Amino acid sequence: MLADNIKSQIYLHLIVFIWGFTAILGQLISLEALPLVWYRILIAVITLLVFYVFTKQSIKAPKHRIIQFLGAGVVIALHWLTFFLAIKVSNISITLACLSTGAFFASILEPLILKRKVVSYEVFFGFVVICALTLIFSVSGEYIEGILLGLIAACLSALFSIINSKLIVHTAAPVITFYEMLGGLIVLSLVLLITGGFTIEFFEVSLNDWMWLLLLGTVCTAFAFLGSVYIMRYLTPFTVMLTINLEPVYGILLAVAIFKDSEKMTLEFYIGALLILSTVVLNGIVKNRKKRKLSTR
Repeated sequence: MLADNIKSQIYLHLIVFIWGFTAILGQLISLEALPLVWYRILIAVITLLVFYVFTKQSIKAPKHRIIQFLGAGVVIALHWLTFFLAIKVSNISITLACLSTGAFFASILEPLILKRKVVSYEVFFGFVVICALTLIFSVSGEYIEGILLGLIAACLSALFSIINSKLIVHTAAPVITFYEMLGGLIVLSLVLLITGGFTIEFFEVSLNDWMWLLLLGTVCTAFAFLGSVYIMRYLTPFTVMLTINLEPVYGILLAVAIFKDSEKMTLEFYIGALLILSTVVLNGIVKNRKKRKLSTR
């Protein structure tokens, strides 16, 4: 069990690093947020279907479970939509930093949804992340819209992690992933149909955008998404959300390397990043100690 936990932690960090790169892709792709997310999910669904055909995996599930998976897909679709909207109206740094509040939202939502007691150190770690954000950025009025969208994206991400922690108990990760992606694709397609978004211009995608979209839909979505659902068997929603706080660190470092001066680093960033990393490490230490105490009883 401990070995599975360590493997899941390593796998989770790899996934978070990949997710950090999605922000870069969001900046590189010229499409607006809605078509960007629609194409992302469409490519992910096709990729998963090909994967299941080659591996001969079944995606059968009870009807009531499928409905739950589709509903969870709506949550993740809204998360991605607000995430890329935040990037478009502000920048990568602001958006990724706001995602760090996911742990704080998880510490509030998890007790309400999973009906467990509030854990004081989880709330404290979430608060530390909030404090880290104030050190990383001196917020100006021009970024208010991006900050609000980023916070909504963080809340939706926390909610999605909690929902998946309940769904994974009954069904295999590949099955859940496929229907969640399908649910996101359906709801966004309905929005586009109702608003008349499926125009000729919608399907006119440049070769450069297709290249980045394929990377986004396959590696950064299908592969990473499958892994993120799977590790929920071994890690708690809060642990997942807390580790996801490293996404801003990975993403901003990548942004600085790629976009240079457009994403400036400050002393406050390093202090804030260290605080975020500290909460991840401390969370792991506390939880491991609790598991050892329980195992010795």
